[in-house]
Amino acid sequence: MRNKKPIISNIIDNLRRVFQILNEQSKKVERETGLTGPQLWAIKTINESSPVKVSDLANKLYLHPTTVVGIIDRLEKQDLVKRRRSKYDRRVVWIELTDKGNDLVISAPEVAQGLLVSGLEEIAANNLIEIDRSMKHLVQIFGAQKTPPKLILSTEVNVPNDANIEESDKYK
Repeated sequence: MRNKKPIISNIIDNLRRVFQILNEQSKKVERETGLTGPQLWAIKTINESSPVKVSDLANKLYLHPTTVVGIIDRLEKQDLVKRRRSKYDRRVVWIELTDKGNDLVISAPEVAQGLLVSGLEEIAANNLIEIDRSMKHLVQIFGAQKTPPKLILSTEVNVPNDANIEESDKYK
């Protein structure tokens, strides 16, 4: 390939667009709801399948359960969600929205992470593998392989799931 300049320019412009959308969505979510994007994403996901177990919520959000528990803690302090232990198995905790949480969901804007996940879930596995490879290259360019993955425009860090790392490494 002789002239890589137009391709590099396209890649950089597309990254700029992604960062711009993420930044704008995050600011809109915080301005309109007072929540971070991950917190609103959790509330919207709980709303879709309430009541939901913490482990199932973590799977739907593609986050480690420890990360989700931290988000739930903050939402519970704001009286947006409540926890309920199972009557049959005390280890199982169900999460559901409070009335205040339900009211918030009605007028809340879309969340960038939710849009990203639903879009990625629609893509064929072969293409996902290629995107994964490309994203790993970008991470390597920045030397950020060991940087803890913070949730998009949030201070929350997703605790890596060893199974996901091993599965992802198969495609290197």
